[in-house]
Amino acid sequence: MTSTDMHAGVLDDLGRRIADGRLPEGSVLTLSGIEKDCEASRTVAREAVRVLETLGMVASRRRVGITVQPRSSWDAFSPRLIDWNLAGPFRQRQLEALAELRVAAEPMAAHLAARRADSRQCAELRRLADRLVDLGGRGLGDSDDYLEADVAFHDLLLAASGNPQLTALARPVRAVLEGRNRLGLTPPLPVEGTLEEHMRVALAVADGDAEAAERCSRSHMRTVWGEVSRTDG
Repeated sequence: MTSTDMHAGVLDDLGRRIADGRLPEGSVLTLSGIEKDCEASRTVAREAVRVLETLGMVASRRRVGITVQPRSSWDAFSPRLIDWNLAGPFRQRQLEALAELRVAAEPMAAHLAARRADSRQCAELRRLADRLVDLGGRGLGDSDDYLEADVAFHDLLLAASGNPQLTALARPVRAVLEGRNRLGLTPPLPVEGTLEEHMRVALAVADGDAEAAERCSRSHMRTVWGEVSRTDG
């Protein structure tokens, strides 16, 4: 096993245990304890802790140790944290939180995209919508090809808004779409209306109709929200 693999393994082990509550808020760790528990070197243990600190999940203090921080201080947009949450008992809460965020943010991104997207972006949104309609209509909504097109569609919609804060949401959106697919939560036949809503958003953006783009995106996001809310945790 390479040092990179070892680091990733230790980081995932600690991250999952903190995210799922096995290491609750206030738990105190030490580098020597991590070395022993994970059979890792001091360097690997230290690097894993450093990453967890950047996510707000732990804080290191001299003569105190490495203390697990309250969930409210964690980087909720981190794809790593989203993956850890999806793998544990907080899966449903994570799915609903991201769905609620998308209901709030993506319709505005669609509105702005209709005003700001260039011809290349409009053409690519339409191509991706066509791709989703084709794959979903053939019962391939749970395929890697469908996931790739879906991620690309929403990445591009957020980017076409021209708003860097909205564009930054692409990372957590991508993480939750990929996570649902990996966990087998994406249906082979998309929920009724999903494919049509992708196409309506793409057409409204291409037409420069900001109000229609926002309205269609909101309808799509509410469909997603409803689907996620029915998912068993």
